[in-house]
Amino acid sequence: MNDRDAPLRWGIVSTGAIAATVVEDLHRVTEIEVLAVSSRTQTRAEEFAARHRIPRAYADYRLLLADPDVDVVYIATPHAAHHEVAAAALLADKHVLCEKAFTVTAEQARELVDLARERGRFLMEAMWTRFNPLIRRLRDLVSDGVIGDVRTVSADFGFAVPYDPTARLWDAAQGGGALLDLGVYPVSFAHMLLGEPTGIEVHGSLAPNGVDAESGLLLRYPAGAHAMLRSSLTASLHARACVSGTLGRVDLTDPFFRPTEMTVTVHGAEPVVHRLELDGAGYTYQLREVCLRVRAGEVESPHQTHAETVAVLRTVGAALAGLGARVG
Repeated sequence: MNDRDAPLRWGIVSTGAIAATVVEDLHRVTEIEVLAVSSRTQTRAEEFAARHRIPRAYADYRLLLADPDVDVVYIATPHAAHHEVAAAALLADKHVLCEKAFTVTAEQARELVDLARERGRFLMEAMWTRFNPLIRRLRDLVSDGVIGDVRTVSADFGFAVPYDPTARLWDAAQGGGALLDLGVYPVSFAHMLLGEPTGIEVHGSLAPNGVDAESGLLLRYPAGAHAMLRSSLTASLHARACVSGTLGRVDLTDPFFRPTEMTVTVHGAEPVVHRLELDGAGYTYQLREVCLRVRAGEVESPHQTHAETVAVLRTVGAALAGLGARVG
């Protein structure tokens, strides 16, 4: 790795839409130098590199991982490839930021966590929501008891997409389905505030190829606390969230996973509105977290721990099993 005063050198695996968005925020972080990108062909890699000011382009992610100058790898492939690419990156002694859903199953996630710890390399799911300043403030409000004991969490994320079994969102081989692509946001949000549930109820429907098309989840917690979560590829849902406690409520505007406004209503008081002007597209917060933890020699972030990533996938996996959905 380069010296501590120099920027961390990042490589991007994949040239899809999310990579094109995140790379612009990578360029906004002074602690980062975007050094390389890989795609399925040399032409695609070179075109992406030219558009986004990246000096090195590779036709295969293995070539990027073999580059000794790359310190950190950002993985933006479809979900089904995350385990393979992340494992290869860790074995190449790279630090890893991997898009959500982190893997297709909790078992795969646990394997990556064990490997990262064995190799002494930083590994984190790119659940950018956790690092948004308003979400950080929400966690502090809950921790400080401002809205009392949390009793209910509700969160939705969905939009209508024409069914195409070859498209990434619908293709089981690419990790398609509503829960892995969209539902992971509401599930992670509920876990962040209430932890892993003691019981799960699920209702929804499947696409013709067996992947989940839509679902409603009821996560049960001790003493009646619960979360109600929805995800869909068949209907347009508001991407809003609400956290209700014994003393008040917090409402997050659409989209709750990248909020710019949050209203806190405590019983007997006027609502207080908190607003945020995003830095870039909103990914910079998690990117700086990666740099901070890598510089400190840590293998995980306390704000998005390995245990939480695995637990969220356990919940998603249980919901998919309850629907009888096809996975992978």
